[in-house]
Amino acid sequence: MSFEPASRALSRFTVLDLTRVRSGPTAVRQLADWGANVIKIEMPEGLEAGEGPGGPRHGSDFQNLHRNKRSLSLNLKAEDGRAILERLVRDADVLVENFRPDVKFRLGIDYESLKSVNPRLVYASISGFGQDGPYRDRPGFDQIAQGMGGLMSITGLPGQGPVRVGIPVADLTAGLYCALGILVALLAREETGEGQWVQSSLLQAQVAMLDFQATRWLVDGTVPKQAGNNHPTSIPTGVFETADGHINIAVTGQKIWERFCRAIGAPELIEHPDYATSALRSKNRDALGERINEQTRQADSATWVERFNEAGVPSGPINTIDKVFADPQVQHLEIAQTVTSQALGPLTLVGQPVTLSATPSELRRAPPELGEHTDEILREFGYRDEDIAEFRRKGIV
Repeated sequence: MSFEPASRALSRFTVLDLTRVRSGPTAVRQLADWGANVIKIEMPEGLEAGEGPGGPRHGSDFQNLHRNKRSLSLNLKAEDGRAILERLVRDADVLVENFRPDVKFRLGIDYESLKSVNPRLVYASISGFGQDGPYRDRPGFDQIAQGMGGLMSITGLPGQGPVRVGIPVADLTAGLYCALGILVALLAREETGEGQWVQSSLLQAQVAMLDFQATRWLVDGTVPKQAGNNHPTSIPTGVFETADGHINIAVTGQKIWERFCRAIGAPELIEHPDYATSALRSKNRDALGERINEQTRQADSATWVERFNEAGVPSGPINTIDKVFADPQVQHLEIAQTVTSQALGPLTLVGQPVTLSATPSELRRAPPELGEHTDEILREFGYRDEDIAEFRRKGIV
């Protein structure tokens, strides 16, 4: 089966995907889902020591990360394998890798080496801590970046001790920032005619994601601490008890505060001397939280969510993952999409969270089997069947 773009948006671009595990595949998934011709380059079967990085190929995680790609098996440790890669690079637009920084130099596939083959190549690298600097050679892992990047110090209940976020946020955001950098580099190439080296790292991405918590220190000189389910600066915003569980309520600004007090049947709180201003509500947050719980315990979650939203107060349930995908608005947004795998049958995966009116993304192709498209891809780049047979005989593909 030849290349079938998942969207028209990026279908003119060819991407060589040398990534593994999560951050790199996340970056390339963005390009694949928007229609790029992604060629996933993997070591031939039997050459990877143990299970390949990224978990079982037929596991749900791997399947969600590698849709809309084709697979080429290629031994980059062999001279002939590197020669094949260089031939692909001549006609490619983008190469993405997330090896440890020194690995690409040992293999001879670093940016400067491949730039000499194709000056228009956009070469993208994701690492744990950066391509240089004192931590350059350290192995990177999401939870390590969460800790070093400050996120674990502000996550969890006050006094609880550090808490990791329940998703690999450093991996995911490094991948997303890298994809954004690649698109910017492709736009710049239209002006300059030349590619460039795009670099991101888990640590950079995690620090950037601190956002307002970072500027509380950089600008205000305040070291943020754990605030649990309470918003650190907007009070009362957080988790509150109901007759049958908990809900989220977000009360920001004086107007919403007044609507909220009326909605819970406690208008006297609007001008209460302990809560009348934002500063007072922050100072007395614990007492205010318990006062609110006294009111919200009197009805069930669904009743409160409906009542608050009718009053113009942001509120919502706290769903388990199964309930997320049962939610009528989530179903309306069609973010869960099905694709058919030859190996696994129908698969429901998580689609793109962005909608384009003229060039939408879709799940066009299930994740490939290892080397599934090797012959097809090599023919597209000019190799003859006898060449491919010889590569197989020598263990190059």
